[in-house]
Amino acid sequence: MTPEELRGIQELTQRTWSHDSPCHIGDMAWQRYMHSDREGEWSWRLWEVDGQVRAWGWSQAPGDLQIGVDPAHPELADEVIVHFGPKTVTTLDRQPVVQEALRRNGYTRTDGPYLAYHSRSLDHLPEPVLPPGFTVRAVTADDLVRRVAVHQAAWPGTKVTEQSYRTVMAAWPYRSDLDWVAVAPDGSFAASCLIWLDEANGVGLLEPVGADPRFRRLGLGRAVCLAAMRAVRAVGAREAVVYPTVGGSAHPGALALYRALGFAGYARSVDFRR
Repeated sequence: MTPEELRGIQELTQRTWSHDSPCHIGDMAWQRYMHSDREGEWSWRLWEVDGQVRAWGWSQAPGDLQIGVDPAHPELADEVIVHFGPKTVTTLDRQPVVQEALRRNGYTRTDGPYLAYHSRSLDHLPEPVLPPGFTVRAVTADDLVRRVAVHQAAWPGTKVTEQSYRTVMAAWPYRSDLDWVAVAPDGSFAASCLIWLDEANGVGLLEPVGADPRFRRLGLGRAVCLAAMRAVRAVGAREAVVYPTVGGSAHPGALALYRALGFAGYARSVDFRR
C-alpha cells in the first residue's frame, strides 16, 4: 500500500468519521507502518467515485478483511465483499449497511474476542499522579531506542522495531508532542501512550498504550494516558477514543484502566464468517 493509497483511505475516514466509524486516521497509520516489510502479506483495493476514495478493503491476513464504506455510497459494500471473498470480515456493530451486505453474501455473525470502542470528553482531566522519582514527557527523535524498548517490553512478540517506529514517526498524522512516556528514576522508559489527533473532528485516538512489566501496578499507565490526553486537548481535541480488546488473553486489565479514566463504551467490533 503506497502512502498515497493510505492517504486516500485516511481522507475517507476523516471525512466520514463518527461513532459509527470502525477506524480513526491514526489507527490506519499505525496499522500500516508499525511493522516493516509486511506488504507482501497484504491485499487491498480502493474504490473511487468522482476522484475520491469511497470504499476500501484491506486484508492483513489470509482470509480476513477490514472494510470501509462511505455512507453516501452503500452499494459499494457488496462490491468490496465480492471482490475479496474472505472467510471473515470485521466491521462495527453500528454499521447496518455493511452487516446487511455481509448477510446478503452468505456471512453470519460469530462470537469471540472483540474491540470495545470507548470515548470520553477531554473536559475535567485530572493531573497525572506519579510515584516519587518518575516523570512524564513527550518524546523527541533522540528517544527512538528507548521508545521502541518500552513498546517491546509491554507487547512481547511485537514486530515493532526501531526501523518501523522511525517510519511511524515520519507518517501523517504522527506528532512527537503527542507521543508520551513515563520515565523511571534510572532514565529508562517505564510506560508509553501514543495519541493520534484528527484535527478535523477534534478527536484523539490512544494507540498504543503499554507499560514495561517491571513497572506495572504503579499507576504509570493511568498517568501517561492522562498526560497524553491533556496534550491533545491543548492542541484542539475535544474527545478521546480507545479500542481495548475484550475476551483476549493479552492485557486483560486494559478495559478496567480506561473505564477508571472515565471512558464509556459506545460500540464494538463484530466478525462475520462465511
